[in-house]
Amino acid sequence: EARVRHLSEHDTLTNLPNRNLLQVRLQQALEHARREGSLVAVLWIDLDRFKIINDSLGHNIGDQFLIETAQRLHSQIRARDTISRQGGDEFAVVLSNLENADQAALIARKIQEQVGNTTWIAGHELAVTPSIGIALFPSDGETPDSLLKNAEAAMYHAKQQGRNNCQFFTPAINERFNERLNLEHGLRHA
Repeated sequence: EARVRHLSEHDTLTNLPNRNLLQVRLQQALEHARREGSLVAVLWIDLDRFKIINDSLGHNIGDQFLIETAQRLHSQIRARDTISRQGGDEFAVVLSNLENADQAALIARKIQEQVGNTTWIAGHELAVTPSIGIALFPSDGETPDSLLKNAEAAMYHAKQQGRNNCQFFTPAINERFNERLNLEHGLRHA
């Protein structure tokens, strides 16, 4: 039973918590933050140009690179925090019990440096940078879904700003995405 439960809550490649377990832990972090009056940050991390590794060197090398990246990410978070593989080359991090947004930015910068370092896999020198979006509880959302969605939107904004950077969520980011969605919808029906 323990093995089945572990498999249902963890990513099979990296052994990190999966989406389901992340949701549970994020909900617990939010409940604790409400009681204590602290902040929670959600970081959404996407590896820039990771597809090139898979396309040129194959999925086996890509998988090994993801395992190495998961280990590097894990080395930069505190014991009470959670890192999760969301699928493909995307990861989410829940930073709980923060006093201010600067703490989230500091950890994001450490992640950026660590993940951006060159790594060697099967004789190949690989370097991929992360784009990171950050959403804060309670200002950017009060539910796990809203925080994850807004952190992901901030990550896409980071990619638009030239990749290899961190962006905090702002309502203006949401407005731009909604405008684009409405424009695409209008063009399809035109």
